[in-house]
Amino acid sequence: MKVILTDDVKTLGKRGEVKEVSDGYARNVLFPKKLAVKATEGGIASEKEKIKVEKIKEEKILAAAKEIAEKLEKNSILVKSKSGEKGKLFGAITAKEIAEAVHKQLNIEIDKKKINIQEDSIKTLGAHPATIKLHPQVTAKITITVESL
Repeated sequence: MKVILTDDVKTLGKRGEVKEVSDGYARNVLFPKKLAVKATEGGIASEKEKIKVEKIKEEKILAAAKEIAEKLEKNSILVKSKSGEKGKLFGAITAKEIAEAVHKQLNIEIDKKKINIQEDSIKTLGAHPATIKLHPQVTAKITITVESL
């Protein structure tokens, strides 16, 4: 039986491919898990259209991520914290605080899990580098400036 894969199947192939499989495998595994549909002319055309629409959406998301990355790289993020003598902070600057500062200063929502601080943690005043993974293909390099309150 010919089927069109609606999702990547590790042992069979990638999404959108037309494959020849046994009737039992199609009926008992692929169709119930919605991994494939029966290959008809309409089904093939429909699947190609879905793939085309997804590519367009992915391109728009990638363009938006690149635009946000440019905006982030142009600006330095300012974080204020209490500090003691010799520029040491009471505690450390966390990814959550950086995400909040980005939101307040640039009005950009960033998930704290996407922020990667270059050093182990920020515990001193001054400028510190960090990266933000906005998309699998886009990473923004930012500078976090820590000042005393």
